[in-house]
Amino acid sequence: MKPSAQPVLRDLVLVGGGHSHVGVLRMFAMKPEPGLRITVICTDIDTPYSGMLPGYISGHYSFDEVHIDLGRLCAFAGARLYHDAVVGIDRQNQKIICQNRPPVAYDLLSINIGSTPQVRHVEGAQSLAVPVKPIAQFNQRWLALMDKARQWPVHRGRMTIAVVGAGAGGIELVLSMQYRLRHELKALGRSPEDLKFVLLTSGDTILPTHNPGVRKRFAQVLQERNVEVHTSAEVIQVSPGCLHTRDGRTFDADETMWVTQAGGPAWLQSTGLALDKQGCILVHPQLQTLNDPLVFAAGDIASFVERPLEKAGVFAVRMAKPLAENLRRSLRGQKLLAYDPQRHWLALISTGNRFAVASRGSLGFAGAWVWRWKDRIDREFMRRFTEFPSMPGAGSPGQAGAQVREAVQAMGQLLKDIQAQGKGHTTQLNLTSEESLQAISAIAMRCGGCGAKVGASILSRALGQLQPVERPDVLIGLHSPDDAAVVRVPAGMAVVQTVDFFRAFIDDPYVFGKVAANHALGDIFAMGGEPQTATAVVTVPPGLESKVEDLLTQMMGGAIEVLNAAGCALVGGHTGEGAELALGFAINGLIDEKMHSVMRKGGMQPGDVLLLTKPIGTGTLFAAHARYAAKGRWIDAALKSMVLSNQSGAEILRTHGATACTDLTGFGLLGHLVEMTRPSGVDAELTMSTLPLLDGAVDCVQAGIVSSLQPANVRLRRALRNADEFLGDPRYPLLFDPQTAGGLLASVPAAQAGACVQALKAAGYVHTAIIGRITAQSQAIEPVLLKT
Repeated sequence: MKPSAQPVLRDLVLVGGGHSHVGVLRMFAMKPEPGLRITVICTDIDTPYSGMLPGYISGHYSFDEVHIDLGRLCAFAGARLYHDAVVGIDRQNQKIICQNRPPVAYDLLSINIGSTPQVRHVEGAQSLAVPVKPIAQFNQRWLALMDKARQWPVHRGRMTIAVVGAGAGGIELVLSMQYRLRHELKALGRSPEDLKFVLLTSGDTILPTHNPGVRKRFAQVLQERNVEVHTSAEVIQVSPGCLHTRDGRTFDADETMWVTQAGGPAWLQSTGLALDKQGCILVHPQLQTLNDPLVFAAGDIASFVERPLEKAGVFAVRMAKPLAENLRRSLRGQKLLAYDPQRHWLALISTGNRFAVASRGSLGFAGAWVWRWKDRIDREFMRRFTEFPSMPGAGSPGQAGAQVREAVQAMGQLLKDIQAQGKGHTTQLNLTSEESLQAISAIAMRCGGCGAKVGASILSRALGQLQPVERPDVLIGLHSPDDAAVVRVPAGMAVVQTVDFFRAFIDDPYVFGKVAANHALGDIFAMGGEPQTATAVVTVPPGLESKVEDLLTQMMGGAIEVLNAAGCALVGGHTGEGAELALGFAINGLIDEKMHSVMRKGGMQPGDVLLLTKPIGTGTLFAAHARYAAKGRWIDAALKSMVLSNQSGAEILRTHGATACTDLTGFGLLGHLVEMTRPSGVDAELTMSTLPLLDGAVDCVQAGIVSSLQPANVRLRRALRNADEFLGDPRYPLLFDPQTAGGLLASVPAAQAGACVQALKAAGYVHTAIIGRITAQSQAIEPVLLKT
């Protein structure tokens, strides 16, 4: 995580990763606003571009070609990405309520979440129909539909696929699906005629917002492609295998795709924001909501009060520039500008087979060349979000000196801008006089010693929101704070102690808190201990008191969740100021004083099987993330692995007779394995082909991106008996990759290995693998032999 050169003065939160918001992110990346922190909250890491979706369904584009990697884009923009669902807004306290994390504070909020077909208003549609929007969720249903079509039993006759809605989206969908699925059946040696496609609309014509010439052209295409079209057919009920219309007709439908009656999600109803009849947010021409100047909306979820706008991607894309400008102006306290949407726009509607029809007002023309034109336009749009220009401060570690100078210059300029407030025009963020004083203090020279502690009022407010688990053996803890905690050690038990501390490597303080706590607990679990208490050591960058408080609340909220789940009571700690966010814990655990249940690094026996419970690759992935070179879904998967506790895994290993165990952390797989073979007096064989790897890890090391600790770990290659034979293996560098909150590396008797792996996978350690075996110590100096 690249540290900011300035203290955070304002929080802009973007809910949703739609076309407008990705444009806003890129604009703020190219022209940052000093003191502004941007947070994106989105349910999806890969956000689809609707203009290329029909081509993806037809099979002309890959998944990555039609999706914007929100993780990479946010990293490039210096924005935080929170992978979560929004379920409400507390406008009075300016906080966003999320499904799986503490509320997120905002100074300014923008919503760009698209619209959703209102299937809940049609009986049976919510469970039996597939809404096309949100587009990201549609992809899984589309892949399932393709599998269903491929496996459709011949004896059941033709499979009927119905599309409800005959606007441009419905037309493109039915033609694209037909093109792709017919080719899929041909590839399987089956007849494409085994599929039937039906298009239904409540209106009296298809494409109601387009000119008669375009409608006539598509009517002809649909007829030539044998797509049944039924107008004046309002679907009022969906039952298994059947659609029912208001006029009493029924239509067979083995699968129903819903592309009509778009509106807002149910959670908007409780926000108090002014909404239209479809539940979309009413906005002024400035894209500001009618009854809250701190909330903006754009794209399909915005309902333009000046005149109705079609739910078309072209408007969402065009709104990005005025939205970014007005968000910036609002933060600066400047007058907002009105957005004047175009009256006519060019629509390029594809027919699935690399042919497209252009429609604009009364004009219309078509051809394969129109599709190639559309393809060029779409690819150019996507390049803006996949090929990032070099930005200051994004270089190699060798440029550290230049980065420091840049940071000092930026802070100096920000100080001048803050001091200039109230003395004339300023283009910087609009602050109160109290906030200006706090900001100047944050930038000024800070004290050391106890003068670097975070203020008591900030701490009490942040910690007051936390609820550590209560334990009867904690006599004095946070429930009655004192100079130190007092803890009873139960009779017959011994204390296990460990400490871990590191700086933040991601921009989400809540998830970072969870990872840091999980990492610290790992040593206790690896030894078979029971966590008892934890004391925290926290470093936070100075800034506005409200921002520091929120940062602490988010980070410690994540940590407390993990500690509480482990039955570990947070009993105290120390919070100080520093250049970067960092968190660590000293953990005390309990174990049988007779050492019967202790699992140690030594104890491996020849013939044991070597198990690893989590995939490796966190070091290279987060090194790549810092360079905008890792895909967002790779980072998301890595974080999910890192927050998976080792507690259950350790218990399963113990009950299956593990002879030795350790948690995989900074020294990497090879380093920790050598730490086990030496005291055990054994050798080990590692099977490269069975190593569980995080998605993207091999891609990153092949790109030459490794952790800064990698060179030190590579020195342990002398422990490898046949390293030269594997230098060309793409997995070889990952033997030295430092892990954060890694899995458990353990030796288990061979007779227990199968049952142990099965139990671990059932407990959620789905990547558990047998990665080698333990052998008797040989005459060779090197204890580890690599196998293919």
